[in-house]
Amino acid sequence: MSNPPTDDRPTAIPDDEVLSPERIADPHPYFAALRTHDPVHWNEQYRAWFIHRYDHVLDALRDDRFSSERIRPAYDRLTEEQRAQRQPTYDVLMDWLVFRDPPDHTRLRRLVSRAFTPRAVEAWRARVVEVVDELIDGLATRSGFDLIEDFAYPIPAVVIAEMMGVPADDRDRFKDWSDDVMILVFGARGVGDRRARAQQGLIELAAYLGELVDHYRRRPADNIISNLVEATEGDDALADPEIVANCVLFLFGGHETTTNLIGNGMRVLLGHPDQLARLRAEPGLIKPAVEEILRFDGPSKMEVRTLVDAVEMGDKTLPAGDMVYLVQHAANRDPEVFAEPDRFDITREPNHHIGFGFGLHFCLGASVARLEGTIALDALVRRLPNLELGPEPEVWVPTMLSRGLEHLPVSLT
Repeated sequence: MSNPPTDDRPTAIPDDEVLSPERIADPHPYFAALRTHDPVHWNEQYRAWFIHRYDHVLDALRDDRFSSERIRPAYDRLTEEQRAQRQPTYDVLMDWLVFRDPPDHTRLRRLVSRAFTPRAVEAWRARVVEVVDELIDGLATRSGFDLIEDFAYPIPAVVIAEMMGVPADDRDRFKDWSDDVMILVFGARGVGDRRARAQQGLIELAAYLGELVDHYRRRPADNIISNLVEATEGDDALADPEIVANCVLFLFGGHETTTNLIGNGMRVLLGHPDQLARLRAEPGLIKPAVEEILRFDGPSKMEVRTLVDAVEMGDKTLPAGDMVYLVQHAANRDPEVFAEPDRFDITREPNHHIGFGFGLHFCLGASVARLEGTIALDALVRRLPNLELGPEPEVWVPTMLSRGLEHLPVSLT
């Protein structure tokens, strides 16, 4: 696998560390510098290409030479000893539809997507409103709280668990499992035992979901697991390992994406009081406000691909076999596409962001995240007009692919 020399790296880019503390807190200046000076950037530290311009990222998301199947190649590179140790992790991740290319991806998505039709998602609106209002009822009389722990996390945790058919008494168990899986999938830093922790979480979660699949096969109900068990097209149906693996994906993705959308969104609104005042005066702007949050500081920072063939991009040749990071955060602030891209504007129109990806791998749960995020942020803005950022420091989760807060202290003045 050939790679370009690194001695011509632009002087405007001091180093290749994506996960330095200052870049975890605010990655946008770093991405902007790369987008300007070296938009197709070979990162020596991570031994991968980082793509920063909107048109390049969009081209890559449309191009089947940028493969999503990064789990099987990673497994094939392992030694026999490593395979024996990590087999349970790969058994689950290799069946995630987000890590498959056509025709496998086409088949899985066709069967799985029936659980996420617009009608099926909209049917949960009343329950989401109920969950949000109950949480705000409990927070409104307090002097302050952690917006993530006390509000943004519980909403998707309750909703996705109910959508899956998880009994209420078991919901709290998913937080630990989800946190463990996130460490591995999103590339967290500074967790020495992350593989062991993530694998143990996957083993326990997969075993639990396997029991639920058996239960709902015998006693079908109105939930996602039952829909997946019953999903057929001709003679084709999902195998139990495929159902379990993609339920892990839904539970994990349902937690992380929506939690980060709500947390990032409220932080951005509180940091832009003019836009927050506009939204309070015109609550009908909540939907474009959510879209602008997804563009300005959305929950997905970048996506990963592996090149199955050489690609010419910009003035570079990207060899087959190289790993590529498609930096959505940089693309969504590209001045060639968005006027005044560093300005947060809830009335921005048009707003062709790619915060949920694009094309074949457009986020399957985007409609659920939008529903929950819109309802949650609208309720916070309407019902807690005295909400402010708290005096304690915010804490970001140090991951490569996602953008989210671990803690966001707020006060009610």
